[in-house]
Amino acid sequence: MWLGLDTSTLTASLALVERHADGRLETVGTREAGPPARQSELLPGIIHELLRQHGLDLKSLTGIAVGLGPGSFTGLRIGLSAAKGLAYALRLPLCGTSSLAAAAAAGPEGRPLYVTAVARVDDLYAGRFVREGAAVRALGPEEALSPAELAGRLAEDPDAVVMGPAAREYGPKLAALGLEAARVLLVGEVPAASALVAQARLPEAYDAQGLFGLEPHYIRSSGAEMNPKFPPLPGPAPAARLKED
Repeated sequence: MWLGLDTSTLTASLALVERHADGRLETVGTREAGPPARQSELLPGIIHELLRQHGLDLKSLTGIAVGLGPGSFTGLRIGLSAAKGLAYALRLPLCGTSSLAAAAAAGPEGRPLYVTAVARVDDLYAGRFVREGAAVRALGPEEALSPAELAGRLAEDPDAVVMGPAAREYGPKLAALGLEAARVLLVGEVPAASALVAQARLPEAYDAQGLFGLEPHYIRSSGAEMNPKFPPLPGPAPAARLKED
């Protein structure tokens, strides 16, 4: 039984997914939990609750797939820390994949999908995907864009639609920039953890080196790292661990 976990938004998404011998994936159960409770407080309890609801416990798990963002810096750290801790303690295979790709699985098939998430005020993360059946294929690298830049991309790509965690909040702003309202889809607002498992490359065995090396998809530095009032911490510059592909 694989545990899927995404905390890239304010709402945590969990799923239990059975991988059968023929490679087929079957979603056994799902759970979402969000504000006002904090994810750091919610996460341990809701993982155990989801397992208990289906007569399972932590020893029933055979692997963990975690959303790597981009999204909330704090949320990503919480989710990845929880996934790493469980995988290390239980010696389970651990893998991660794009939270935006998981959200794209809720979009219409065959159309270019601009999946968006909030980076900060008037600053968006965006990934361009196409859904082909149950699979999601990236059409380019994930980026940080302003609403105006995103509206420009959509104007050049008239078949594309925008969706994902930022669509509800930024749909009106995109409409004010000339985007037709019908091209804003309120789907994929929380990346489904079951889709996360489906999109991930599920490893067969525990790999300590891979576990400790797994990092979130950082597309840009955090606000704290960019604050000129605080000197940089020792170690690699923030840009050294930003996602480039």
